[in-house]
Amino acid sequence: MRETFDETSFPDLLVGLNSPDDAAVYRISDEQALIFTTDFFTPVVDDPYLYGAVAAANAMSDVYAMGGQVVLALSIAAFPPRLPAAIISEILRGAAEKVAEAGGVIAGGHTIDDDEPKFGLAVMGTVHPRRVGRKGGAHPGDCLLLTKPLGVGIITTAAKGDQADPAHLDAAIQSMIHLNRQAAELAQQVPFHAMTDVTGFALLGHAHEMASPSGVRFRFELRQLPFLAGAKDYADLWLFPAGTCNNERTFQDHITFREIPDEIQQLLYTPETSGGLLIALGPAEADRLERLYRQAGQPVWRVGEVMEGEGIEVVP
Repeated sequence: MRETFDETSFPDLLVGLNSPDDAAVYRISDEQALIFTTDFFTPVVDDPYLYGAVAAANAMSDVYAMGGQVVLALSIAAFPPRLPAAIISEILRGAAEKVAEAGGVIAGGHTIDDDEPKFGLAVMGTVHPRRVGRKGGAHPGDCLLLTKPLGVGIITTAAKGDQADPAHLDAAIQSMIHLNRQAAELAQQVPFHAMTDVTGFALLGHAHEMASPSGVRFRFELRQLPFLAGAKDYADLWLFPAGTCNNERTFQDHITFREIPDEIQQLLYTPETSGGLLIALGPAEADRLERLYRQAGQPVWRVGEVMEGEGIEVVP
């Protein structure tokens, strides 16, 4: 008879199935723990090199969301049998160079045949066991910081329909391939309370994943939220991907909008790819981290606050 998996039987498994965090974490000593995660998806851009780079940055982001740094990765690939070898080579090169930029290495992987291309990584990183970034832990009175602008999802969707300004698409690509490495390293210099990265569940979904286990309410101020150029324009045209509706159905019972236009509500439900870190920390610590980010040239925005209560609130 098969026994039910009991995470408590593995005391060194610091983050696993019982915790809805961004990656698994396993302690190997008092000074070091391993972070392990995986992510892959279909192409979000046409250029194969950039597709590989975006996929790699996105997969590594979960390591940074846990407060760690990348060490090792394996490729996960599904390619059509007739896909030219030159295109496959560019996808792999884009990923390998992005992992090298992170200070890690791709040491192998696995490929299968599939009608639609899919690519990503299984990534291993390291973190101190007492400095693991978790989704739960935000306190009332905390500030909310965000390290990348929003809007990647709607811009790439508009591009697929040939409706995106090339300058808008280029800015979205640059945002996606920008690693969260520096943002995570600097966050480790202050005592933050909770952290995640903003990806497929959009800002509102990932915020709920932080607020719910913390037992608190998040309030975002729309005027403080950063958006990539063009994102609001494409929202006005209602060029939203299917994932927007999925996120709305999943999280709408937890979200309250105060006089926010419908198209902006939808934009805040729109999936992101390789988005920034959302960090909750005390006001003094937020001031200090903002200074560190400014000194390092790392973008950051103070986008809201943590309150007593539950759910997510968006105000003008």
